[in-house]
Amino acid sequence: MKNKVIHIFFISFFLLIDFVAFAQPGDDDGSGGLEGNDPPPAPINGKLIWLAIAAVIFAFYTFRKNRKLA
Repeated sequence: MKNKVIHIFFISFFLLIDFVAFAQPGDDDGSGGLEGNDPPPAPINGKLIWLAIAAVIFAFYTFRKNRKLA
């Protein structure tokens, strides 16, 4: 059982690392101002499918685990 948890952790880590790898870098100059020229927001449309797949897998895993306990 512990081995499955480790596998699920690594699979989810490698699927979700893509979010960090393509994040927009900040240009903080230390002034602390909230006003100014903000970069355009990054689109998340391409990553929503991975979020949905992870949610379905998590729901399936949770329901299956709870059914075995009951």
